[in-house]
Amino acid sequence: MKKLAVFIILFIQFSLLGAQEGPKDPIDTLTVAFNKLQSDLSLLKKIKISGYIQAQYQIADSAGIASFAGGNFPATVDNRFDVRRGRIKVAYESRLTQSVLQIDVTQRGVAIKDAFMKLTEPYKNALSLTAGMFSRPISFECEYSSSLRETPERTRMVQTLLPGERELGAKLSFQAPKTSKWNILKIEAGLFNGSGPSAANDFDKYKDFIGNIGINKTSKNEKVNYAFRLSYYNGGVKQGNKFVYSEIENSPSGIKSWVVDSTSSNLNGKAKREYMGLDYQLNLDGPMGITAFRGEFLMGDQVGTASSSTSPNSGTAPTGDTYIRPFNGAYLMLAQNILQSKHQLVVKFDFYDPNTKVKSDEIGKAGSKLTAADIKYTTIGLGWNYRMTSNVKFMAYYDLVTNEKSANLAGFTKDLKDNVLTLRLQYKF
Repeated sequence: MKKLAVFIILFIQFSLLGAQEGPKDPIDTLTVAFNKLQSDLSLLKKIKISGYIQAQYQIADSAGIASFAGGNFPATVDNRFDVRRGRIKVAYESRLTQSVLQIDVTQRGVAIKDAFMKLTEPYKNALSLTAGMFSRPISFECEYSSSLRETPERTRMVQTLLPGERELGAKLSFQAPKTSKWNILKIEAGLFNGSGPSAANDFDKYKDFIGNIGINKTSKNEKVNYAFRLSYYNGGVKQGNKFVYSEIENSPSGIKSWVVDSTSSNLNGKAKREYMGLDYQLNLDGPMGITAFRGEFLMGDQVGTASSSTSPNSGTAPTGDTYIRPFNGAYLMLAQNILQSKHQLVVKFDFYDPNTKVKSDEIGKAGSKLTAADIKYTTIGLGWNYRMTSNVKFMAYYDLVTNEKSANLAGFTKDLKDNVLTLRLQYKF
């Protein structure tokens, strides 16, 4: 009875509407409705919603450790459950334009990860402009999605130099269309705030330049793919006071120590932040399964404080002394699929040396001003991935972390117990 009543009401409404507007050709009415439906479907095809959730359980060697395996552990905690990432991404793409909005939803709150637009010129489709918040174009690992990565986290080097991965800015990209033989070449250059993705506002007038040039080529049989890229970063951070430490010299007593420059003009001046990088990727599809080799090397001068070499990320202007350290870091990774199965084994080696001018036993000596921020770390990662379906992936990964030991620095006279086992379940949609 209810269905019949609804039908009668609708019939009366359409009859009255038709009486008011006059007779219409049913074919014309159907054509209008069909065209509108086609237009709506065409619009919906340009919108893509995707995302992933990473739930994990971690066990640390000891409670309260400082860790790059998903963040520091609380003081009395040596194991934890965590929603590491909960991403929702909405992308709209047409022939010459693209816009992306991605947020991260976890127990820590909601944060914007990506918010950018990309415009491509219509003549050769080779030059594009990207503006907003997006990944810094200097490190392969920085730009590689966490849903695809074979390891739970990015290396200590990348997390220290490029915390949060993203940055506010704009870049130009040049890459010839796929039909061109020059499609293998890609060049990018951009300007960025340099204050980190967590900053609500930039805290100084300086802008950071990032540029790269690279080649990416696949063999005709698509069994081999290789890529390499050279990158350059040139930026600066506002100096919070006039005390700048950038040189290390031997004191009269033979102790290596920082030398301070206290020129009054240093206040609010620019502390130079400069990186040079090289990354490569090689993928082979052979009888043993897909083999992936990856590596990256970065070196340069990093701006920090007495206690940290991490790049700015809070949006707060520095107020203390400025330390400029020469650094280098690298990683090498091998990921091997087991034949044509859903299993994959991973081995990864990485190191980050925040101060290449000093040796381990020189750190912590009285009067040197060399601290734990100058300690070198090396990590060996061993992992297993199981792709149950195209949506579901299991991961087990163990980080074996080794630090430099110094007889003169309290807490670092021996290797810290800071290894971490990560067990993760990822669902991607």
